[in-house]
Parts: sequence; structure tokens; C-alpha cells
Amino acid sequence: MPRELIALGPRLPGLRDYVEARPGRGEILVRTHYGAPKHGTEMHMYRADSAFATSRWDPLMRLFVKDASPPRTFPRTLGNIAVGEVIEVGSGVEGVGPGDIVAGYGPLRETQVWAWSSPGAYPGVRRLPPGMTWQAAVCLDPATVALGGVRDGHVRVGDRVAVFGLGAIGLVAAQIARVAGAALVIGVDPLPGRRAVAEQLGVDLLIDPGEDDAGLLVRDATGGMGADVALETSGSSAGLHHAIRGLAFGGTVAIVGWHSGASPSLNLGHEAHFNRPKLVFPRAESEPHDDHPRWDNRRQADAAWDLLASGRLLCEPIVQPVVSFREVVDAYREYVDEHPERSVKLGVTFR
Repeated sequence: MPRELIALGPRLPGLRDYVEARPGRGEILVRTHYGAPKHGTEMHMYRADSAFATSRWDPLMRLFVKDASPPRTFPRTLGNIAVGEVIEVGSGVEGVGPGDIVAGYGPLRETQVWAWSSPGAYPGVRRLPPGMTWQAAVCLDPATVALGGVRDGHVRVGDRVAVFGLGAIGLVAAQIARVAGAALVIGVDPLPGRRAVAEQLGVDLLIDPGEDDAGLLVRDATGGMGADVALETSGSSAGLHHAIRGLAFGGTVAIVGWHSGASPSLNLGHEAHFNRPKLVFPRAESEPHDDHPRWDNRRQADAAWDLLASGRLLCEPIVQPVVSFREVVDAYREYVDEHPERSVKLGVTFR
């Protein structure tokens, strides 16, 4: 039987057999070749430290409410984007057939059944054009999220941009900021391996917040003014504090990362109180977007895919290390959960 990676409980990965479904009308069956987990949001769910662990989201009130019986969240599948070969199509499927290479949202499992005939679905299943790498394809999710941060942060030609957190989202965001016309891109991350990747991708200045005052150095690098836009992708309260600290008067902080819990590292009585920062939370799935109805989830994902497929975003250095699916349980525990400093975005090969 085919197998899939799951979380049996908080911080407890394992493999589970599953029954392979046949594709129904409008669906395709895909043999997975490559995949990748999501290191940020997925970690909160995996560790059971998100708001959903103790509360329930009320979609009408649009707030979290305490729930005496929180929803059961384990076991749960792990993984974010998969790339593979179409091996069977259901009735009514047009435009794709056996042998085509496609990508879509899916867990780390040996096969996927995806809806193909679903116009407007977010982000939809996509066929890889010739020359597009699988590493670029598995970066669709971070690219979509990063693009939302750059757009809602209103990065414009000539802006000085500071990116706090150089995981997959931050590294892609730095590249998109450059595409948008940023004149200076600064990267902030305590992990030397991630700063090295950022340097390879052309980030102008790199700061280790564990050794230096990141907010102060951002101001020094901008002639004392501060960054026009800060993209906070780390999900760290300390990162957010220094994003505000290094921001120009009246600048914008796009809080892209999903924060968890409170922290004494964030002090809103310091620069935040005096420098009138604009704080935005560009969550891709929270619709309508600021530019509704012109922009929605689907258009944002389409634009991110176009940047990836055209080669304007370099993802090969981001997807590292790459491990076999046979090793995925130990690799997930080591590289994603316990030692994130040893990876940027874990890649998994099923071949």
C-alpha cells in the first residue's frame, strides 16, 4: 500500500498506509516525484501551539473563542506542495494527460488525487512548463505568501526594503522586492546558512540579529532614515520589534509570518509609539484583499507561479537539504522541527 507522512500527535511524525483512490470526474491521479513541507504555519499545527490548539475560529464574529472541546487535530497529514506525473485522468478532464508533470497543494504522500476541472480554485493544479524546476514548483506557497507581503507593503521603485527572517518566504520576498524595484534589500536572520543563501540570491546587506542591533544597522544602512518597508516573515516577536525599530517614520511593516503567543521581545512603547508605523497583515487566504475585486487569491497565486515559471525567482538554493521519502520521518524531525538551522526548506524526493 502507498504511504504518507503524518503527525500522530504533537511533534510525533510517522508514516501511515492509505488506500489509493481512483480519480473521479474532473480529477487526476498523480504519482508524486517531489514534495516539500511548510516550515512556518505547518510547524504551529504540528507542535499544537497555534490559536487552534485551545480556541475555535468563529467565521461570523471573525475572532477566536474559547472552546471546551477544541477540534481534534491529530493525526494530521504533513506537507505543503507536491510535484508529480499524471498517471490517470477521470472523465471530463481536458488539457492534461498521462505523462504530464504537474504541481499542487498536497501532503507528503506517494500519490495525489487532485481536482483539475475547478476554475477559480486556489491555487489550482498547474502543469509545469518546459525548463521549470521542481524546486521552483514547490516554492509556489512561499512565493504566493511573499508576493502578498510585497504588494500589501506597497514596495515601490527606489524603496529600501528590510526582510526580517530568511526562511523560504523571506528569501523569495527579497527577490520579489527586487523585481518590484527596490533599490536596497537588507536581510536579517540569526542563522548563518540562511544568510549565505540570501547573499547568493543578491541581498545587498545581511545582518545577524544575535550579534548586532538589527534595527540600528538598518537605519545606519539607510542614512539614518530607516527602511521604507519592512517585511517581517520570521513569525518572531523579536523580529517584529526590530522591524519596527528599523523602519522609517511613517513606513510600513508587512507582518507576513504567523506569530504564536506573546513575548516580552516586542515593546510597543518604544519606536512604535513615536514613529507612526503602518502595520499590515497580508494573509493570502483572508479575502477580500486590499485590491479587491481586481486581486484575489487566485490572481496572487497565478502571478507567483508566473514569476517562478519564468525563472525570475531562483529557488534551487532555497530547497535544501533534499532527502528520500524513505528518510522523511527522521528528516522532518531533525531539519524542520528540532534543528531548523540545518535547513531552509526541506525537499523530499520519491524517485
